[in-house]
Amino acid sequence: MEKTNDTGKRISIIGNDMRRGLVWDDTRAFLAVARRGTLSAAAVELNLGIATLSRRIERLEAALNLPLFVRQQSGYQLTEDGADLIEKAEALEAAAQAFTSGADTQAQMSGQVRLATAENLATELIMPALPEFRAQYPELLVEVVTDISTTNLHRRDADLAVRMVRPERGNVTLRRLGTLGYGLYCSPDYASQREANPDLGDYDTDAFITWGEMQSHLPAAQWVERILRGRKPALTTTSLAAQVAAAKAGLGLAVLPHFIARDVGLFCVASDIGVDQPIYLVIQTDLARSRRIRALADFLTDLVIRNRERLSG
Repeated sequence: MEKTNDTGKRISIIGNDMRRGLVWDDTRAFLAVARRGTLSAAAVELNLGIATLSRRIERLEAALNLPLFVRQQSGYQLTEDGADLIEKAEALEAAAQAFTSGADTQAQMSGQVRLATAENLATELIMPALPEFRAQYPELLVEVVTDISTTNLHRRDADLAVRMVRPERGNVTLRRLGTLGYGLYCSPDYASQREANPDLGDYDTDAFITWGEMQSHLPAAQWVERILRGRKPALTTTSLAAQVAAAKAGLGLAVLPHFIARDVGLFCVASDIGVDQPIYLVIQTDLARSRRIRALADFLTDLVIRNRERLSG
């Protein structure tokens, strides 16, 4: 892959079926429209005219000889080919950002950045990596807010967020970074009991650990509710850490993120139960060019991408 800056110099993406010279501005336009869903919103983000943006999309489609979007009255929807190219385009975007950041991104910065994220991502993924960020930016204070159910970027409760729910309103810029995979887990002892006892091994007779009423909207909680079909669970909790502890104690089956459950030695009963969640990086649009916000955003993006396989399971 040849690196370029944002001046329109030629670049080359090497993929399974893509070996053509492209213009980075066109790829940037493709990502903006894919993320925003409309030409008008993407044009505002890129500070371009709609006609210019449309020409760049058409030029990219011509260069790739692929239709990237379905033009609808309500906006632009990715085609299957377009969706397949998102990850390659984002890898190119990350390379371009690293290339153009230069010494000014590494310069000493001070101030505060408030990050909202889920507790499991904070404690198991972000916190262990934060010393690396602190070594690079020792004067930059990171405030981590894990009660994201009450955190709203639109109200400026946080500057940026890593979350599993796509925002439906507010002036925010978002990027999908990966997938948080879930499976059904239990302790090795409980797994042995399921295998040895003919009355176990069927979800109809299994004990389940799940979320309390306040978290009943979560995909994991809804999956367990469908399986139980009116039966009582063995235990409800209000935190993921408590569910992990309960599963380790042998109280039953729990729907847990792969990367957490495997790290503590739990046994996987089912690895794909259909409750995987996308991981989004969300930034207030008017803060997206702030150097301190960008520094943390780039760090988090790289962190999630480096751990994609671990997170997805």
